[in-house]
Amino acid sequence: MNWRVLMAIVKKDLKVVAQNRSVVIPILMVPLILFGALPWLAVLVPGSINMGGSTMNDIAPLLAKLPANLTAELAPYNLEQKTVIFFLVYLLAPMFLIIPLMVSSVIAADSIAGERERRTLEALLYTPTSDRELLLGKLLSAWLAAVATAAAGFLLYSVMVNLAAWQVVGAVFFPNMMWLVMVFWVAPAAAGLGLSVMVLVSARAQGFQDAYQMGGMVVLPILLLVFGQATGVMFFSTGLVVLLGLGLWLVDAGLLWYGRRFFRREALVSRL
Repeated sequence: MNWRVLMAIVKKDLKVVAQNRSVVIPILMVPLILFGALPWLAVLVPGSINMGGSTMNDIAPLLAKLPANLTAELAPYNLEQKTVIFFLVYLLAPMFLIIPLMVSSVIAADSIAGERERRTLEALLYTPTSDRELLLGKLLSAWLAAVATAAAGFLLYSVMVNLAAWQVVGAVFFPNMMWLVMVFWVAPAAAGLGLSVMVLVSARAQGFQDAYQMGGMVVLPILLLVFGQATGVMFFSTGLVVLLGLGLWLVDAGLLWYGRRFFRREALVSRL
């Protein structure tokens, strides 16, 4: 394994991504909205409930469905504080995984299908690199960018959550252990899921938009997690997040093992 070659591929791909507005804009805008603006909107939820003719007591039945460990964690707070913390810490938690999934998918699509569209893939395929090195370099650039974006988004969200909720909670309560496990264990696995799916899709797609649209279905599991939290079917906890991450890593390994069979020079050249 030639690590100089790998790093050269990574640097080249990241440089191309940084110059592509159609890739950079969603990578920047989505985290800013989710992690910068959404915490302030979530803090307005208790007041919006009162203005809408309902009362905070209408939230009590939903909070009563929380597992015993989450109920104990929220026990020191009043109903308004519990509502804010529930929204910011638990209800919005699955949405965090959209970021590494989206970033890895966008960059992987641009790195493989996008190069075919720009007619720059052929020159790269004829360089003295193995298929394994070429694939690993492509994956590494997308994965590193996704993990870095998720980490930056987490830091932004941590600051915004505590600032936005200070007037209600009056204390620093974020992050908790569940979020730390999600950031350092699940988010990298979610990034791996995005790029492993995109390896399969990009090998068949003709361009960036084609690959990205075909791979967009990968966000459906995350949306199901959001729906499950909102309806009370399930609630994120440290144990559940650990198991979720383990499941994602296993899926990543299976998809990458299967997908690398399609990432071969002969197959890619034939589709140029």
